[in-house]
Amino acid sequence: MTKKEGKEKPQKNIVGLTVKKENFSEWFQQLIIKSELADYTAVSGCMVFRQKSYAMWEKIKDYVDKKLRKIGIKNVYFPLLIPEKFLIKEKEHVKGFAPEVAWVTHTGDSKLNERLAIRPTSEAIMYPSYKKWIRSYRDLPLKLNQWNNVVRWEFKNPVLFLRTREFLWNEGHTAFASEKEAIKEKNQILKIYQETLKELMALPGFTGRKTQKEKFAGAKNSWSIEHILPNGKAIQGPDFHDDGQNFAKAYNIKFLNKNEKEKYVWQNTWAITTRMLGIMYAIHSDDKGLIIPPKLAENKVIIIPIFSKKDKEKILREAKKIKKGLNSFNPILDEREDYSPGWKFNEWELKGIPLRIEIGPKDLKNKSVKAVKRNDNKKLNIKISQLKKKIPKLLEQMHEELYKKAENLMKSKMKKAETLEEAIKIIKAKEIALAPICNKSLCEDYIKEKTGGAKVLNIPENLEKKARHKNKLCIWCKKPASYYVYIGKSY
Repeated sequence: MTKKEGKEKPQKNIVGLTVKKENFSEWFQQLIIKSELADYTAVSGCMVFRQKSYAMWEKIKDYVDKKLRKIGIKNVYFPLLIPEKFLIKEKEHVKGFAPEVAWVTHTGDSKLNERLAIRPTSEAIMYPSYKKWIRSYRDLPLKLNQWNNVVRWEFKNPVLFLRTREFLWNEGHTAFASEKEAIKEKNQILKIYQETLKELMALPGFTGRKTQKEKFAGAKNSWSIEHILPNGKAIQGPDFHDDGQNFAKAYNIKFLNKNEKEKYVWQNTWAITTRMLGIMYAIHSDDKGLIIPPKLAENKVIIIPIFSKKDKEKILREAKKIKKGLNSFNPILDEREDYSPGWKFNEWELKGIPLRIEIGPKDLKNKSVKAVKRNDNKKLNIKISQLKKKIPKLLEQMHEELYKKAENLMKSKMKKAETLEEAIKIIKAKEIALAPICNKSLCEDYIKEKTGGAKVLNIPENLEKKARHKNKLCIWCKKPASYYVYIGKSY
């Protein structure tokens, strides 16, 4: 990422953030670098996940993986490289990904006989194997998942975590004997993702079906969980795709049913990506720096002793006892003497440790500490003997507060529009419009043009039929609306 691409690196000689969150782009860039979540590389658009962010991804991965296993999903791994002949079998799929594909054309000085695509997604490398493995209804359902990386090279302005050319994700690829079985999986998978966002990341989102224009290339229907960032832009989170029999027909994946008749399988694909880390950092963090939901924080407590030469020994002794007693929270004891307490406060706020414990001479005398919550800076006096009991409750309270604050932000940026003029006004105010439209892709094109680049995000399931029942009109063509949709600018 270069200055030419509009991404200047933040100043290195200043430790804390130098801009407010309202200047979102620069604030977010500084937040990620200065709180040591990621770093740039020599490859444009590709980033380093530093220890802290990768540890969070591992927790998300483990959480999701356990839930997937409970519903019978098994993990596999397929190659990174995809022969071109496999990729071109599904025309709609290739059309959707053609601009994004990076190709391997040489090995050493020798040109390959056939180009190899670096996977933008794995249908093309997985489904030739599905064709071999699935022969009978007894081989179904086949419910596989892989945790891997993908490369998509279509854009010019990468943003750390939110839009990078290489990212990490899971790819679920399932095959069923009937459409009914395949559709049933949708709610299972979306529920897992919704629980992951809420219970682990303290993130709300709005779930809905994509329009045919916005669905995944090759899918019959797509559903997404969308989020709204503080700058008013929407960003897609986890998704689920009902692929119908599109890929089965392209890759000839058939089975003999119980009546000895040959049928095509019904398939689904679904994913959650490392983009969610960036969404979480952007929504929860503040002008002081990073805020991490406690369940994802590797170190949940920072202990800062405050002492002079006179009482140093006693306070450090007690601080070490406290650290030992709170071992289950993986606390850090900052006993450095060449930095002031205030400097330490700022540093650990920047790095996002959920709970700060301060112990000074008066606290020692009272057999208590000051506990400071990172999310709202509230101070509480807690008896040392009560810390192990009260900290879990404080951390849970912080999680709930983060979720509620994020939910209020999301709701505050969603406004209803009955006309195109109202929708344009809402989008200009950096908010998301809920508006009735028809199901024609051409109308979506016009709406995008007239709103300065806003697109249809998804169709909220609880409102999909409401527009028809209330005789609403499409905000562009004025013909009967098919559904309400969320419209907004997005990453």
